[in-house]
Amino acid sequence: MVNLLYKKRDSKISEGVTVIQDLNKSNTGLEYVEFKVIEMGEGAQYEETLENTELCAVVLTGSVDVDVDGEEYRGLGTRDSVFEKKPTDSIYVPSTKTVKVQANTPVKLALCYSNSSKVLDTKVIRAKDNDIEHRGQYANQRLVHNILPDYLDIPENLLVVEVYTDSGNFSSYPPHKHDQDNLPEESFLEETYYHEIDPEQGFVFQRVYTDDRDLDETMAVEHQDCVSVPKGYHPVGVPDGYNLYYLNVMAGPKRKWKFNNDKDHEWILERD
Repeated sequence: MVNLLYKKRDSKISEGVTVIQDLNKSNTGLEYVEFKVIEMGEGAQYEETLENTELCAVVLTGSVDVDVDGEEYRGLGTRDSVFEKKPTDSIYVPSTKTVKVQANTPVKLALCYSNSSKVLDTKVIRAKDNDIEHRGQYANQRLVHNILPDYLDIPENLLVVEVYTDSGNFSSYPPHKHDQDNLPEESFLEETYYHEIDPEQGFVFQRVYTDDRDLDETMAVEHQDCVSVPKGYHPVGVPDGYNLYYLNVMAGPKRKWKFNNDKDHEWILERD
């Protein structure tokens, strides 16, 4: 059976640096997307060199200074909690570069990766540059911060977005999929979800399923868990009393987000 749910972990990798999520090709089977979340104590440092890989580092909370091959970018980060519901700073780092991060405060950092053969330009995506959207109606409403949407020509393959879904609402709904390399009708994009829940003791439900039900998994997802979506529909439901934040990473053979809804449920979009 395919494993889609990745529980929070606590793996110290250096002084002041703890990995709480590490989705990679060896443990997900995904071809295009890898994802990591690290927590850093004040003054801690993290470094890696990218090979055939591009990175978007999203400062979930706290403030960092970033060095990319000697170019310095200082004071990235805007919030102490993701539930402040304001955009944050991110930085795109292309393949072949060495990135060094220093934490100015306690920090939580999301590292979003995809395959890359091009050496592009390093680019800071400032909070003010995030496009903000309000999607849906009734109990299907969410707030979206577009960090690296498909219309922003910065990376080779990565798509990155963060989404807020309030108590009692559904997200990624009606169920949609993007698992066919068949543009302009549909694109093939693998996807990961990183979830945070307020209050932290809560849980949400996420289902990942295909039309033929060859894949059909429904998961109770807790604070700081991840879900991988290799294919299929992937709606999320938030119970009463809790609010959900999630960070999405997508990538595939073409950098275009074109999805199709589950026809059984598409009717909800046609309501007045």
